[in-house]
Amino acid sequence: MVIMSVVTAALTIAAAAADFVRPQWILANMSRYGVPHAWLPVLGAVKAAGGLGLLAGLAVPALGLAAAAGLVLYFLGAVGTVVRARCWSHLPSPGLFLALSIGCALTA
Repeated sequence: MVIMSVVTAALTIAAAAADFVRPQWILANMSRYGVPHAWLPVLGAVKAAGGLGLLAGLAVPALGLAAAAGLVLYFLGAVGTVVRARCWSHLPSPGLFLALSIGCALTA
């Protein structure tokens, strides 16, 4: 449980940081998915909050469960967005984050 939470938190926080930095490949993907670039700070903040919540959950389990549940919903939306855009080759990324979030929720 601890290892899964720490790994998921680290990856999610890194993904949030990438949203804040806005590299060209993320901007291109967002355009391909039909997601406005103006949403990136909010999407990054949600990911960062989820990652930090997973870490806080190591001390307060209810926070970890809430963060994991929020990340499951977030990444369900991400998978849905990629499917809607028919970018099938992009599914492994949000799919991995979704699987990790589900794992954290189930072990919280």
